[in-house]
Amino acid sequence: MKIAVEGCMHGELDNVYATLLQFEKSHDTKIDLLICCGDFQAVRNEKDMESLNVPRKYRDMKSFWKYYSGKEIAPIPTIFIGGNHEASNYLWELYYGGWAAPNIYFLGFAGVIKFGNVRIGGLSGIYNARDYHLGHFERPPYNESDIRSIYHVREYDVHKLMQVEEPIDIFLSHDWPLGITDYGNWEELLKRKPFFENEIRERTLGSKAAADILEKLRPSYWFSAHLHCKFSALVQHGEDGPITKFLALDKCLPGRKYLQIVDIESGPSPYEIYYDEEWLAITRKFNSIFPLTKSRADLGNAQLDLQDCRQWVRDRILTRGSKPFEFERTLPCYDPSESVSNSSIPGLGRNPQTLSFLDLLELPYLLDNVVGQSNIADSPASFISGGTSF
Repeated sequence: MKIAVEGCMHGELDNVYATLLQFEKSHDTKIDLLICCGDFQAVRNEKDMESLNVPRKYRDMKSFWKYYSGKEIAPIPTIFIGGNHEASNYLWELYYGGWAAPNIYFLGFAGVIKFGNVRIGGLSGIYNARDYHLGHFERPPYNESDIRSIYHVREYDVHKLMQVEEPIDIFLSHDWPLGITDYGNWEELLKRKPFFENEIRERTLGSKAAADILEKLRPSYWFSAHLHCKFSALVQHGEDGPITKFLALDKCLPGRKYLQIVDIESGPSPYEIYYDEEWLAITRKFNSIFPLTKSRADLGNAQLDLQDCRQWVRDRILTRGSKPFEFERTLPCYDPSESVSNSSIPGLGRNPQTLSFLDLLELPYLLDNVVGQSNIADSPASFISGGTSF
């Protein structure tokens, strides 16, 4: 399987797809999947722009709206996680994951899916120790504080990922795992980014949560972005344990190293996205303690047995199938020929994909609960040999 890995998208879908299509043509090959490591900026219209964590003078509609509206269709299946510069109101609609646009899949605030038989996990956002133990208390429309804290990684989502036992082929995080520079050429990195030196020496460069996940899951590949530079590393897990190949990439700008093509062993095509059985079981088990306020989640109070959840999910998938629910638009599309005020655009609604997903797992919808309110129980979540860099 030939996978294109991209660092920070920053809304430049047109440019990234054009680059990859040119690569396919010039190398007479086919790219099976594009992975984006955050700052995707899935901005659908003017209302989303108000939730985009970018200084107002730099806010721009970019190109995602074309793919959301159907004016353009992603020519390569695309999977992305969230970063710290996102239209978080839309990603919150798809907290459990789902199609952000046709052929463009958001992995969720945390998630695991399969692309063919390649198992891909991811964690959206960046680490902030101050907010790590809080619940998901933010609700659209976000105030000036919430628009920043909403993308801070939460202990609850990390705890769910730490329950994964089956092998992960690829893991995605926006910021780098803490200490990853120990496993690569950090001296060369400092020649390009000298201001990283204090953070590297003080061991504050990167995410403690991501480092914990890396140590637990030991994926074959780990891809990140955020720091706007290319950096590779090889992590040896124990004396005789597996190796994780780590790669961080830059943002999409001319002359930057923001893309790399990676060949990964896989089964035969067709390659499509499927729900992951183990992750569905973990989601079902821990949804009862979904933290909806600033209070810390009671991680020891999930009552369901994981193996029972696994069998229950297996039975459901055998009946329904494991492909994600179909994409549906939830807001009007941006029209560059019209000037539309935010007040005339409908507000946040319940995403039909999320409703269907929760109905599949027989779970209540919680994402629009008012902070402090009781749970609503109405059912409907170049380090690689032969790699090509851009």
